[in-house]
Amino acid sequence: MHEGVVEVRRVVDISKHELVPKHEVMSEEEAKELLERLNITKGQLPKILKSDPMVQKIKAKPGDIIKITRKSPTAGTTIYYRVVVNE
Repeated sequence: MHEGVVEVRRVVDISKHELVPKHEVMSEEEAKELLERLNITKGQLPKILKSDPMVQKIKAKPGDIIKITRKSPTAGTTIYYRVVVNE
């Protein structure tokens, strides 16, 4: 940095960005019902890393199932599920 220059950093809440869909940690009961309804195991769900910024923001832990709600002007509302993994 140059002498006399002050660096300004902004803290941005990524969950408020229009391109970031809503992320929620499912309760144990909701997760169990989902897996039974789909007749799958957690290991068969798509994965999301615990290092993902939204996973960190909602304080999800490895093994949690995340419900992601996306809104689209053409497709309407769609829901996706991801299981949190270490790597």
